[in-house]
Amino acid sequence: MTHPPTTANATAPITTRRATAAASVLLAVLTAATALTIRNDGYFTDPAGLSWRYAACWVLFAAAILALRRAPARHTAALVLAGSIAVAATGLLAPPSTSTDSFRYAWDGRVQAAGISPYDHAPADPALVPLRDTWLFPTGPTCGGPDLSSVSDGVCTRINRPGVHTIYPPVGELYFLLVHTVSPDGARHKGLQTGGAILAVATTLLLLRMLRDRGDPRTAAYWAWCPAVPVEAVNNAHADTLAVLLAVAALGLTARHRLGGGALLGLATAVKLLPAVLLPGTLSGVRRPREAAAAILPVAMVLAALYLPYVLLSHSSVLGYLGGYAEEEGYQDASSGNRYALLCLVLPGSWALPAMIAGMLAVSLYVIRRGDPERPWSGALLVTGTAFLLTTPGYSWYALLLVALVALDGRWEWLGVAVAGAASYLTTRAAPGAGTIAYLAAALAVAVAWAVRTGRLRDRIRPW
Repeated sequence: MTHPPTTANATAPITTRRATAAASVLLAVLTAATALTIRNDGYFTDPAGLSWRYAACWVLFAAAILALRRAPARHTAALVLAGSIAVAATGLLAPPSTSTDSFRYAWDGRVQAAGISPYDHAPADPALVPLRDTWLFPTGPTCGGPDLSSVSDGVCTRINRPGVHTIYPPVGELYFLLVHTVSPDGARHKGLQTGGAILAVATTLLLLRMLRDRGDPRTAAYWAWCPAVPVEAVNNAHADTLAVLLAVAALGLTARHRLGGGALLGLATAVKLLPAVLLPGTLSGVRRPREAAAAILPVAMVLAALYLPYVLLSHSSVLGYLGGYAEEEGYQDASSGNRYALLCLVLPGSWALPAMIAGMLAVSLYVIRRGDPERPWSGALLVTGTAFLLTTPGYSWYALLLVALVALDGRWEWLGVAVAGAASYLTTRAAPGAGTIAYLAAALAVAVAWAVRTGRLRDRIRPW
């Protein structure tokens, strides 16, 4: 004998359809808002206004994610992917708006195509004058722009720090060469932006595939719809996106095959050095030296193999301006920059670096000893997020790696660290100290979420 559906069962499909429709509408509004934000040229002229626009995008992003969480997981993969394509495409609507790093990428690709090591000459070196054009090296009245650096009398460049050698590792350099080679003449910034969009969507596809069997595919939207992706991965075309794709693949493979995962992590680290922070995550649950060696040695061997050809072909150090950059950004001395902002709230500046090292060692050892080898990205998220909170980097694109880890693991509270990075980079120009406040708020959010998840506050919070 059949029974008529209950009211709850009858209304469930309606509720899920409404949730999916709400997520779709909010996604469309988010896409429109992101497009308007990227087309706004207010980095130098109106940083406060640009910050508010970017903040609105994050609010819409949060609303869309909340709506998506109410939709059935089995029906959302297509929506997540479609949203990834739409959101990423907004980054193609304008030239790079808040960063000039992609101009260095374009230059390094051009230099390599001419058969010259990118590590041998700074962009301002007269030896490379034949490679200059009016896009990267404007002349005349154009040189008055705030995003231009002087090279010589009447000549300037869009490349930042034109007097120093590049610091990008070999896979990053090979990527720049590839984009230069396949881009049509006159593509300028579009080749790198298109490459960023392809890599961003490819990361979404990889996340969806991994989460299909190991988690909730809806959490892939943390990456796919995040406002940081169209701004930093596509519009500003940061090479970090390639590093993120390789890092996500490395963590997925590590759970089954440490040797292959280590090799992929070596590739990711050879794009940008930041993915090296994922190593403790790949060692989650390691008990024997042999297991540790299976993860560490491939990373070292891949890095050595990739750097070796450039070492042999270059007359200058392949580390380039790396040491100078660390000093310039205050990583060696807290008094010379805005790094270690949270540590400096409670410690003397001279103690910040040792405290950061001690904190990272403690968290790394915890992850190695107590981490889940079946979910290496969970430990990697804890180590990476802690590194951001301890060092408080001032560049928002560094957090792209963190966003992808949140998508894998699902602990959304760590997204506050990405917001803090954006505040440190954008909002501080209009409101000094905003970055420190944002990082402090992010740290508190992570602490509260940890307490709730572990039950320390769960029993004390009374339901409404």
